[in-house]
Amino acid sequence: MLDSLHPTPDENDEDDLYEHHRLVVDQGQALVRIDRFLDTKLAHTSRTKLQSAIDAGGIRVNEQPIKASYKVKPGDLITVSLPHPPRNTDIVPQHIPLDIIFEDDELIVLNKPAGMVVHPAHGNWDGTLVNALVYYLQNLPTTRNGEGRPGLVHRIDKDTSGLMVIAKTEFAMSHLARQFFEHTIERTYNALVWGQPKPEDGTITGYIGRSAADRKVMTIYDDESKGKWSVTHYKTLEPLNFVTLVQCNLETGRTHQIRAHFRHIGHPLFNDEMYGGNRVLRGAVNGSFKSFVDNTFAMLPRQALHAKSLGFTHPRTGEWLQFDSPLPPDFQAALDRWRKKIANE
Repeated sequence: MLDSLHPTPDENDEDDLYEHHRLVVDQGQALVRIDRFLDTKLAHTSRTKLQSAIDAGGIRVNEQPIKASYKVKPGDLITVSLPHPPRNTDIVPQHIPLDIIFEDDELIVLNKPAGMVVHPAHGNWDGTLVNALVYYLQNLPTTRNGEGRPGLVHRIDKDTSGLMVIAKTEFAMSHLARQFFEHTIERTYNALVWGQPKPEDGTITGYIGRSAADRKVMTIYDDESKGKWSVTHYKTLEPLNFVTLVQCNLETGRTHQIRAHFRHIGHPLFNDEMYGGNRVLRGAVNGSFKSFVDNTFAMLPRQALHAKSLGFTHPRTGEWLQFDSPLPPDFQAALDRWRKKIANE
């Protein structure tokens, strides 16, 4: 997002910069370096890019240039300007089929297929779930900061399949968001992980934050200043010698939480390229076993993770709603293949 902030020789005049972001620091904000503060507020950036942007004069506080060491204070007005006009971020309605399993006046529960991005963003401006929802419903509530995330109170990764709840009204959005914040939503995932976790049933915790080496990857830290507290409860459903089918219940909902947690304890998700699960981690690394694993990867060309069940209180009626979805065909086929192999050994 900030790659092009360095002015060219013809772009040294402040008037040649276009404002992209304007933020007012909350009254309760603690003193923190501006690059660290913006790193948590702006998507698709890094502290290195932010520091370069500050050096280039593209980031100002209270209309004044600052240094990267500046510490933001409550009430500060921060502007981020770039040498090109902002992209038109209007969401284009697209006629994309939706697998809706429940709908009423307040909400929708649907199955998101693997491969579908939830929200338009850098590199994925169309073909997303939100594009489909805007076509289907036309008018959806947005988050209170107006960032244009219609109906979304939670997300799941592009290559994760499974259940999501979508708000159709402002009331439903606020009510569901509160349930997520208070951790009263029931969310169960099924994952196929390498090896057999010990203990068979347990809890994984830690502060989850972006890796210093690769900001697309989340890492578990012991230091609370480096991430947000995260909790995943898991239990073994079916050990299959080289891999294990596990059930995961989220107490918190952080980015890549299950994927990062299982990598952290040495059991990455099967075929999770980002977290090291896309190679043989148990068993022979060559010969017929490697061929078997490669063929199974081809059947399930993504991380083996499915949002299987979802339970919450209906915003209007107060009724507890519980939904379950079967494993999608690619996940089921890979699981059956492992079962057959273990049965024949």
